[in-house]
Amino acid sequence: MTRNVVENYKKAKIPLDTMWNDIDYMEKYKDFTADPVRFPLKELRSFVDELHANQQQYVIIVDPGIATAYKDYGTYLRGLEADIYLKKQNGDNYLGQVWPGPVYFPDFFHPNSTEWWIKETQLFHDQIPFDGMWIDMNELANFCTGTSCTFNGTVIDDLTSCYLECPDEFNHTKYDVPAFKINHVGAYEGLGYRTAAMTVKHYDGTLEYDAHNLYGLAESIATNKAMTSVRNKRPFVLSRSTFIGSGAHTAHWTGDNGATFNDLAYSIVTVLNSGILGIPMIGADICGFNDETTEDTCNRWIQVGAFHPFSRAHNNINNQPKELYLWKSVTVSAQKALGLRYRLLPYFYTLNYEAHKNGYPIVRPLFFAFPLDSNTLDVSYQFLIGNNILVSPVVTANTTSIEAYFPKGTWYNMFDWSKVVSKGENFTLDAPWDSINVHVHEGSIITLQDSGMTSFEVRKTPFTLVVSFPSDSLLSSASGYIFLDSGDDIDMDLQVNKSSLVTFKADFEGGNGLLKSKVKNGEYALKEGWIIDNLVLLGVKDKPTSFYLNKELIDLKVEMLADSGVYISGLDHLLGETFEFRWNL
Repeated sequence: MTRNVVENYKKAKIPLDTMWNDIDYMEKYKDFTADPVRFPLKELRSFVDELHANQQQYVIIVDPGIATAYKDYGTYLRGLEADIYLKKQNGDNYLGQVWPGPVYFPDFFHPNSTEWWIKETQLFHDQIPFDGMWIDMNELANFCTGTSCTFNGTVIDDLTSCYLECPDEFNHTKYDVPAFKINHVGAYEGLGYRTAAMTVKHYDGTLEYDAHNLYGLAESIATNKAMTSVRNKRPFVLSRSTFIGSGAHTAHWTGDNGATFNDLAYSIVTVLNSGILGIPMIGADICGFNDETTEDTCNRWIQVGAFHPFSRAHNNINNQPKELYLWKSVTVSAQKALGLRYRLLPYFYTLNYEAHKNGYPIVRPLFFAFPLDSNTLDVSYQFLIGNNILVSPVVTANTTSIEAYFPKGTWYNMFDWSKVVSKGENFTLDAPWDSINVHVHEGSIITLQDSGMTSFEVRKTPFTLVVSFPSDSLLSSASGYIFLDSGDDIDMDLQVNKSSLVTFKADFEGGNGLLKSKVKNGEYALKEGWIIDNLVLLGVKDKPTSFYLNKELIDLKVEMLADSGVYISGLDHLLGETFEFRWNL
């Protein structure tokens, strides 16, 4: 089934970088195992090797609960030996229940826990060389509620119903059942409801009551270290539970959303909030995880999800399939939206660099870039990629036009280069079923590459610089920059022979223009052989008559873009070398 999904994406010509497996790949839902019938190790290894040969990645899910009912289960036994499980008040290991049945939960505050976690990751990675870890159920989730549960050997078919024996003393602890209650997925209960009891102790005696919100963060830190140690490359971790500081260690997705337009709209708000809170790599399950989706919902969701930092389609196994190739219309939408996303990968990657260095969100609310425009404060369902690209999606059913707010300036549609000139006002935009409105703002220089089926394929293509000037302006400027490295180096910093940073500045006056670059550590870009081949000069309404590259007259192909600008091809200049490009009318 998993291999078929990869093949079908390829046949549909929809880009696919990473294949994911949920808990179904495991043997009886035990961490660091593979089901011998559905995912035999030899076949799974062969499949992962195929992905790697195609420059694609493989990510596995891992839950914190370690099964206790299998006395030959190495991960469990080594955890016992290291004594790294959460403890009850009497010092015994705390027993809970999740997918594999009775479990112990690792105490990621324990000084031995990270070493144990790294070892378990390494042992399984030696068998299946996965590229990332997706850590789920780490709030902690627990199907039982109690301070001292026991297992009598009786198992029921409903995995999510508690079958442990849990005495009633839970209801008498001030930590688990305080004077207030909180919302647990619609059930108003005490703090210890369907999680680790608040009286559980961590290594240093800290109660779960005082550390509950830190569990996902602690596991993220350990998992980040494990993936770094095991692969000796930049780690990828995706966590459901996060806290302040999580963004330095893990990506995040918005959890088990529903396949509804309401949840599609909410996903935008959640992604923006997470970015503001310091978790820049964030996205929602495209098409919705729970509930049955519709063609219209999935169509509009891929158009939004394609422009979130973390972009993944994922589905509940109990629902009908939701792969993007299952509907012709969704296939077309995915090709268009993901096609632009992949062209924008150099821009997205540079924003990742900004996030790493300065903590900036990758996608941002409009008021981040336009703080003096009070109208932007009420805009919830549009968003910016960086400060320069505005995404205006459809978030309601059966809709083919939208009202979108444009801050002051000239905005150019990135699909056809048509323009919107705004004084800071709303515009009605056509939004056909296969299209999303994406506009770049005046004053920007955006780096694009050609689209492809994988990010590796994109990296091998020439660059296009999109230089956007205001419409009808006789004097204007634009700027931008790009950060480049291998994408795998552990340190995302400017380093000799390992990365390059290129800044661009353009000035336009009276119909004539000058575009200049400055290069730091250009040797890396030169080694990769990257070239700038094309220029899109937006706001240049007349066809230039002459071009100069580093003061030499050159001949280039020019195509007019209606009344929006010009497209210039054949520049063929190395990105890693400083240049001056001049055009005259």
